[in-house]
Amino acid sequence: MNRIPVAAAIILTGSLLFTAGCTTKKTVARETAPLINKTNELDDLTAKTTRDIKDLDARTTQGLNDVNAKSTAVEQKAQAAQQQADQANQAATKAMTGVDALSNQVANLDNYHAVVETTVHFGFDKADLSKKAKDALDKLAAEIPNTKGYIIALNGNTDSTGPADYNYQLSQRRARAVIQYLATEHQVPAHKIYLIGFGKDNPVAKNNTSTGRAENRRVDVKLMTNVVGAQQAQNPNQAPTTAQQ
Repeated sequence: MNRIPVAAAIILTGSLLFTAGCTTKKTVARETAPLINKTNELDDLTAKTTRDIKDLDARTTQGLNDVNAKSTAVEQKAQAAQQQADQANQAATKAMTGVDALSNQVANLDNYHAVVETTVHFGFDKADLSKKAKDALDKLAAEIPNTKGYIIALNGNTDSTGPADYNYQLSQRRARAVIQYLATEHQVPAHKIYLIGFGKDNPVAKNNTSTGRAENRRVDVKLMTNVVGAQQAQNPNQAPTTAQQ
């Protein structure tokens, strides 16, 4: 009976264990490699998803900021529009109050009589006052402190040159130039002034000559009172004054 020496048996056994160990490691590596790859793919996917979420969050935040900014701008515009509307209503109310006060004063112009009259003339298509026109208005305004219950009646006029609508606007601009001068230089309240713009409809001369047209480019100004005898008794023969431009 042949016996394998003990040393040979040990060597054989070690070889078998080493071979088995190598085979096991290779098998484990081969089997775990797909799992490792899947894990890496999952890590990449997770990282990409995280980046996408951050990007979406940033864009959402920016979008909300833009919406908030636009909403604020719209709200500010709405507030400004409301303020303008309120101011317009206040101006309209103030204007209506002035108109009502003036209407009460001039409801019956037959009760008023002229204290001082003057006429200021304007250049062609002009609405600015000359020095001579201002001097005439100064003389008229000098009588205001001596005139109780007064109003000032203004009639703006033009010659016949140009469209009727334009002439009405021009006649009013000329009258407003007189109003502004009296208000700023002589502190005449607006509710004391009665304005009519006749355009070309109230000529004092024929419009077929340059001289006649110059006469028609005018504003007639009357200082009037409803107090009987207040000024006329003092100046019964006072004649109207005229300032030409």
